[in-house]
Amino acid sequence: MRIYMQAAVDSNMPMRFCQLILQQDMLGGWTLIKERGTQGAKGRLQREHHESYADAESALMRARDSLVDKGYRVVFMRGEARSS
Repeated sequence: MRIYMQAAVDSNMPMRFCQLILQQDMLGGWTLIKERGTQGAKGRLQREHHESYADAESALMRARDSLVDKGYRVVFMRGEARSS
């Protein structure tokens, strides 16, 4: 699952972005990858490991909701929830 979000900080400044990605690892766990920064520049990358898909998906949704509260909007979302 992938969610790409953007926010306008100021009309004179470039847009900010955040990308949230869920990715399964080779041992059956899940990694939530968060990349954020200014549009057109190198972003900051964070990784969070989760033992189950349900935990990782919950963390992804909490991160998305937190960013929406900060003024980000979802530009696109790809993938859908897995039935565990």
